[in-house]
Amino acid sequence: MSELYPWVKLLHILSSTLLLGAGLGTAFSLWRADRTGDMAVMAAVARNVVVADWLFTAPAVVVQPATGFFMMHLAAIPMDTPWVLASLALYGVIGACWLPVVWIQIRVARLAADAARARTEAPVELRRLMAWWYALGWPAFAGVIAIFGLMVFKPALG
Repeated sequence: MSELYPWVKLLHILSSTLLLGAGLGTAFSLWRADRTGDMAVMAAVARNVVVADWLFTAPAVVVQPATGFFMMHLAAIPMDTPWVLASLALYGVIGACWLPVVWIQIRVARLAADAARARTEAPVELRRLMAWWYALGWPAFAGVIAIFGLMVFKPALG
């Protein structure tokens, strides 16, 4: 195995940690803001969550498969390895959840800012979007945890 492997693995671990940590941190922040019912708080937190997604989550989303495929190449792990295929499938599910969540967060930030300026309560659309945000967040979080398990244990699965 190449001397490069441990460095690529370190980058892979750091980016997965960033992905999980940023996801948990931003989700907790937006959940807490949502519970206040204060549209000014909700607007500010949602804006910050969107910025964090672009600064931290998006780069980690790119680094993860790049380093993963490079490690597979360096370690001569076949693409059809069951735990690899399961990880990739879960990564696709997570992405299918995360992409609409980013759009939802942008829309929530705007709706909350409008409501704060008008000094009104959360509009129905914001409540509906937050319900979707929660519904999409749980499977994405579970998928990330499952991928961590697959990476650590590398089960045969078949």
